Amino acid sequence: MTLRAGEIHALMGENGAGKSTLMKILSGAYTADPGSRILIDGCEVTINGPLSARALGIAVIYQEFSLSANLTVAENIYLGRELRRLGVVDRRAMAKGCEPILRRLGASFGPEALVSDLSIAERQLVEIARALHAKARILVMDEPTTPLSSRETGQLFSMIRELREDGMAIVYISHRMEEIYELADQVSVLRDGTYVGTLDRSVLSAETLVKMMVGRDLSGFYKKTHDVYQRGECVLSVRGLSDGRRVRNCSFDLHAGEVLGIAGLVGAGRTELARLLFGAERRRSGSIRLRGADINMRTPLDAIRAGLAYLTEDRKAQGLFLDMSVNENINVCTYSREARAGVLSLSKARLRSRDAIRTLGIRVHSPDVNVGSLSGGNQQKVLLSRLIELSPHVLILDEPTRGVDIGAKSEIYRIIAKLAQEGMAVVVISSELPEIIGTADRVLVMREGELVGELGGDTGQPITQEAVIALATSGDRASLSAAA
Repeated sequence: MTLRAGEIHALMGENGAGKSTLMKILSGAYTADPGSRILIDGCEVTINGPLSARALGIAVIYQEFSLSANLTVAENIYLGRELRRLGVVDRRAMAKGCEPILRRLGASFGPEALVSDLSIAERQLVEIARALHAKARILVMDEPTTPLSSRETGQLFSMIRELREDGMAIVYISHRMEEIYELADQVSVLRDGTYVGTLDRSVLSAETLVKMMVGRDLSGFYKKTHDVYQRGECVLSVRGLSDGRRVRNCSFDLHAGEVLGIAGLVGAGRTELARLLFGAERRRSGSIRLRGADINMRTPLDAIRAGLAYLTEDRKAQGLFLDMSVNENINVCTYSREARAGVLSLSKARLRSRDAIRTLGIRVHSPDVNVGSLSGGNQQKVLLSRLIELSPHVLILDEPTRGVDIGAKSEIYRIIAKLAQEGMAVVVISSELPEIIGTADRVLVMREGELVGELGGDTGQPITQEAVIALATSGDRASLSAAA
């Protein structure tokens, strides 16, 4: 792989393809195998630790920030290189030294601000400022837009382009095709730890990239194996559901064997609606009927017992137990079901986790591996397998492919279609319109906490991006007809 000054070089590949491993070698976290060669300015170099990488002008901004929240911006930027005067850390001099870089980046905060008080986007700015202050010439950015809003993403892109104009070489890792098309000058692809090839911006296409990444083309990517015209009985009936704040007067029905998409702009209330259904937020008004019976869910445990399962949009903070094994994460909700006299059946649990690993294609050497060490796509499949083991009547999936590579996305879509084919009622909430259109039989569109329209099914309105956007932005039937 060759990286040039003043170039944005995207690095793509499935989860587990070796992208992060390669970047950790460049950052000095891992040591390259004997016989490997790394050349900077044509001269062979040895990277034997993070300080060595920093001295060579290499900086890495990981998806999980490496900032100390209890320190100031200046203290984070100078961390490990503190300025001292008479043996005491000179905070005033460090703050003064940071000011030019913060001004250059257009930061709205000063060097004395505590990192704990900053937003996610502002913390990312501190990471970039630290790299610039260390005079980095090679900047690696790993999934930098995952926690950002669309406005913050636009600001980040402008900053990246400015850094390119200043001659910095940037390695940009992302699963999002639209970001690659917008930013990349070159794209290199890894598969199974091996370099596949590099494409120039002028020949980029989704079909070519996907084939290089996963070894197959896009045909059947969103293939629905269930019969969308033969949906079963009404499993879930919601009427006038409100939380008094973000969700207002929502009503809909969900049938067995159906995939129901819920679309809308960020902040429209989709996640809040899902949490209301799951008992994670308090309901102020409205009714929920599951399989013909009224249910009143005060907690998520009530929802699980009633037959609902919910895959959260934040798998790390609200879904997985990162310091526990894959086996424990898959079985954590089913242990008690098989316990006898307070004794867990570990053999059954292990058999269940092995079956789930095989069925869902989870890439892991052993069920005893910590789930926190897995790639994002495999973590998502572990969480999904836990919910499937509950055998719910209704499965709610909130951003099921967030932070997941395109190969794992395809597998998750296959799982969704298979569950619907087996008669499960599935709700898919997603910010990616192609995902909603490709997986859902019907789509409900939310705007400002209300369900403002329905597409597909018996409505006679086709599910298109234009129709979804028209409803999400105006909620006007006339604009929907015009878009359709």
